[in-house]
Amino acid sequence: MNPYNYCAAVLSAMLFFSCSKGTAVSTSTNASTHTYYVAVSGNDANAGSASAPMKSINHALSLTVPGDSVIVRGGTYSEKVLVTRTGAAGKYITLKAFAGETPVIDGTGLTPNGVEGLISVKAVKFVVVKGFTTCNFVSTGQSGDPKGILVQDGSDYVEIRNNTIYNISYDHTPLDGGCNALLVKGNSSDPVTNILVDGNTIHDCRTGYGENLTINGYVDGFTVSNNTVYNGQNIGIDAAGGYAANSVPALNYVRNGTISGNTLYNIESSRGQLGGHGAIGIYLDGSRNITVERNRVYSTDRGIGVVSETTGFPTDSATVRNNFVYNCWCSGIYMGGYLNYTTGGTTNAYIVNNTLYKNDRVVGAFGEIEGEISIREQCTGNTIANNIIYGGSNDLLVHKYTSTGANNTIDHNLYFSAGPYQWIWGSTNGTVISDAGAFKTASAGDGNSSFGVDPLLASTAAPDLHIQASSPAKNSGWVISTRVNGSVDIDGNPRIVNNKISKGAHQ
Repeated sequence: MNPYNYCAAVLSAMLFFSCSKGTAVSTSTNASTHTYYVAVSGNDANAGSASAPMKSINHALSLTVPGDSVIVRGGTYSEKVLVTRTGAAGKYITLKAFAGETPVIDGTGLTPNGVEGLISVKAVKFVVVKGFTTCNFVSTGQSGDPKGILVQDGSDYVEIRNNTIYNISYDHTPLDGGCNALLVKGNSSDPVTNILVDGNTIHDCRTGYGENLTINGYVDGFTVSNNTVYNGQNIGIDAAGGYAANSVPALNYVRNGTISGNTLYNIESSRGQLGGHGAIGIYLDGSRNITVERNRVYSTDRGIGVVSETTGFPTDSATVRNNFVYNCWCSGIYMGGYLNYTTGGTTNAYIVNNTLYKNDRVVGAFGEIEGEISIREQCTGNTIANNIIYGGSNDLLVHKYTSTGANNTIDHNLYFSAGPYQWIWGSTNGTVISDAGAFKTASAGDGNSSFGVDPLLASTAAPDLHIQASSPAKNSGWVISTRVNGSVDIDGNPRIVNNKISKGAHQ
């Protein structure tokens, strides 16, 4: 979405099931009925055996029935791959790379039309796409909207695993649109469900007003995990609602998902035509009941956003926990609607057990210091607790922009700074509060928080944001519940031990 509104292996048993709302889990193996091989040197008149491969990926896919696999040898393929055959429970249709080789779907010379990707998965169930590189799909026209991988039209039980996507770009001048490197789109009355996007690498895409990895529209139940997104423009990972993905407002938002274990860096508007510092690492925008946990976000324009760009589509019931966010140009975590733009806001969110370190290095859209945590319009019923907030040399630790919103809880945090201790509460560029007591009075919060106590991070050189065993953050946090705090910390170790929890992302 547009940041210049200043929002800006197949594993044993691969059957998905939702063990809890919003988490897609892979658990069964494919009993393959038939395997078709494809190679650049093949011929579609061949039988598709390992010794007599076919040439076209699409031709091989057209022959599949539930349980079949299409295995593609290394090399470069110039075709838009379309998966339209559906599998069945326990009998996935699997499209994957030959072991140890990398097939490349290259879009050079192919024309984007806005409704397909280099690999498209449409209106099917029980499908795996694994081990491909998609690249060089570029639009210089307004209507192009290229995509590396696309999943839509009510598809269910789809796994997108271990693919690499780069140079999916929108290069039209003047900039008036965008594209997506990987898009899961709920564009029909039938929801897209049980989606797993895992282990993919997305880099060096110029997405304009689009995003690198996008979940948008009527998507109900997904996991985006263990992906790496870097050298991108605008937004790294986005779970969105309120845009044009679905024509029915009640359906037009993403819900019940998990974004976990991802690494995002160098997501910056300056890498394309946008300029400035409006890009975001992980972005919840008009979505509901999404958990963002155990991610590492650094050197992006902004770290994690729990925001609404669209009136009528608040970001509701998000949980952002156990993340490392550091060295971002502007805010580490920010919340709410955009000033003088929407009334959507952020409601019923938990921002807990994150470690924020020396973000907020340049001024924002209004010449202001955004703050390690930035609280904007219409934030209501949110909890900000157990975070380590480590400021830089000229940083605001918390910045609340307006008096809108109500019933927010901010407490049990640890504040430390390499520079002055500074907060702003209730204005964009108002009086800076430099006394902890005055801040507690202004915010009516943080009564149980620590101020000016070094959290004893493992290292500030790299940095390494784990805490030392002697850290004052150790076992000093507020145990809310496993549902809120999570069951594991950023490293996958138990989060609550003997009914104690540490502040920050590391137990």
